[in-house]
Amino acid sequence: MNVIRTIAEARAFIQARQHEGSGAVGLVPTMGYLHEGHASLMRKAREMCGTVVVSIFVNPIQFGPGEDYETYPRDEARDLALAEAEGVDAVFIPSVEEMYPQPTKTKITVAEITSLLCGASRPGHFDGVTTVVSKLFHIIKPAYAFFGMKDAQQVAVIEQMVRDLNMDVSIVPCPIIREQDGLALSSRNVYLSPEERRQALVLSGSLKAAQAIIEQNPEVTAGEIRTMLREHITQSPLADIDYAEVLTFPELSPIADSEQALGTDRGVIMALAVRFGRTRLIDNALIQPKVGDSHV
Repeated sequence: MNVIRTIAEARAFIQARQHEGSGAVGLVPTMGYLHEGHASLMRKAREMCGTVVVSIFVNPIQFGPGEDYETYPRDEARDLALAEAEGVDAVFIPSVEEMYPQPTKTKITVAEITSLLCGASRPGHFDGVTTVVSKLFHIIKPAYAFFGMKDAQQVAVIEQMVRDLNMDVSIVPCPIIREQDGLALSSRNVYLSPEERRQALVLSGSLKAAQAIIEQNPEVTAGEIRTMLREHITQSPLADIDYAEVLTFPELSPIADSEQALGTDRGVIMALAVRFGRTRLIDNALIQPKVGDSHV
């Protein structure tokens, strides 16, 4: 497995692989502190691509003032061991100075769908995400890029950017990976105290309960589901709700309180962001009525 730290090395590696005719390039962008959720993306990339590249970069421009950029968990040796075990061909680990040799004057902004959910809570966050992902696409030139659906808004934003700018890459959304007890895997879970970890199960529990209500009663309104989600979550004393929302997906358009939560011609996302102590966790459930299937 190649460990690459400069943009020039990354481009040379990709050119060499393409010259060898090694097949499509797949990129798994990460911020490191890898876990089974990341590993599942690597396995999907390995299935579809002849060359698999994982990027590890804690991107400073997607963190706001007072957020956890400095303390974000990092463990390069562990990350490299996991990537190698999954058969990754190269890991791209640039420094901040390599990615941003001077203050960046160019950023990519996706409008409207970044103005709510995490975009409302973290102003400028998605500008940082789209800018760094665009840079990675230009450096690695992947045919496919793999993202987990735990951050469904991020997936929708990146898909919008790719469509709007005619980027020559296909985005592959991959299912949320959970612990056996239902907690969505996240690098930030390491911040949780044992009691916070126990109470955080209310996120997946509330989504499952709401999903069951929608499936049993298709006429339930979006307002009723929002209320149910909040009431369920507030049963955990440590839970501090940022948002509990019901929107169309992938458009992320609001659904009025009086409207049915589940339409006949639209996908629906129930999206949560909740703080437990200093740790902000996100989770979601998608319901796709056209195929009669749901993904949690």
